[in-house]
Amino acid sequence: MIKKVNSIEDFDSTNFIVFLHQWRKPLVIITLAAFIASIIFSSPFFITPKFKSTVIMFPTSTNSISKALLSKNIDEKQDILQFGEDEQAEQMLQILNSNIITDRIIEKFNLMEHYEINPDSKYKYTKLYKAYENNITFRRTEYMAVKITVLDKDSKIAADIANDIAELLDSTKSAIQKERAVKAFKIVEAEYVKLKNEIQQMEDSLTKLREFGVHDYESQSEMINRQLAIELAKGNKSGIKALEAKLDVLAKYGGPYVSLRDALEFDKEKLSEVKIKYDEAKIDAEEVLPQKFIVNNAFEAEKKSYPVRWIIVLISTISAFILAVLVLAVLDSLSRYNKKKSQKLI
Repeated sequence: MIKKVNSIEDFDSTNFIVFLHQWRKPLVIITLAAFIASIIFSSPFFITPKFKSTVIMFPTSTNSISKALLSKNIDEKQDILQFGEDEQAEQMLQILNSNIITDRIIEKFNLMEHYEINPDSKYKYTKLYKAYENNITFRRTEYMAVKITVLDKDSKIAADIANDIAELLDSTKSAIQKERAVKAFKIVEAEYVKLKNEIQQMEDSLTKLREFGVHDYESQSEMINRQLAIELAKGNKSGIKALEAKLDVLAKYGGPYVSLRDALEFDKEKLSEVKIKYDEAKIDAEEVLPQKFIVNNAFEAEKKSYPVRWIIVLISTISAFILAVLVLAVLDSLSRYNKKKSQKLI
């Protein structure tokens, strides 16, 4: 006769086998029922099969086009062919999770209808964004790449959404940067135009002064004074008078000429520096470079990825078996305790 297990504390390997044999029929029935139920409830009738599509991409290491292409001092981080690092990957993840991309994907693929959400529901947007987060995920890989994963009941839509999100990254990041770049360009452009106009005005003023005979104040002044000394020595009154008239012109217009000339030289040097900034800002405001390196594009999956039925069946069956063992052990222990108690009373 099979030895009964006295209490749950008495379990060792032998007693446990005896216990399993004692309760073999309930355990088999419960485990078999869980096995069949898990097969049924993991079928397409209860869980909608979903296909998975992924895009893997690396961020770029540069943000400013002008610094990457025109700057004389280019380090490794400004190389347009260099893959981005941890910081760039985190920035990419933030943009991918932005409302700009989310709303455009929802609108383009009509996800409210696609996810079968009632448009008259009180919490329709909460449900919509929750479904979006459950089906579309972004994560950083161990190699600093970013992985876009899309699950959907339609394999084509899953692939299209993943590829479109990757494309939207470029336009979204470029739009964010361009807004700032355009404002910066307008500031530099205004300064550049202002400086050019000031230089033109100074050049016009110098042209007027040259019409009065002021061409090079220092050399003219030196030459006239030397010639005046010669004429004074000769006693040439007409020559002296003519030279004194020229000196009067130099005295009247020489100071403004020197000031304008020096200011013009300074502003021209400044203009060349501003021109460099102007060209850089113009490129950043008007040109666009891809913001990513795509390693894998999404394609239509040939078989479903969710749910994984064998895992559901295995976990459900094992869980049901373990739970049944624990419950039966407790019930058996309580039964024997009550029997002992009743025997003592007798």
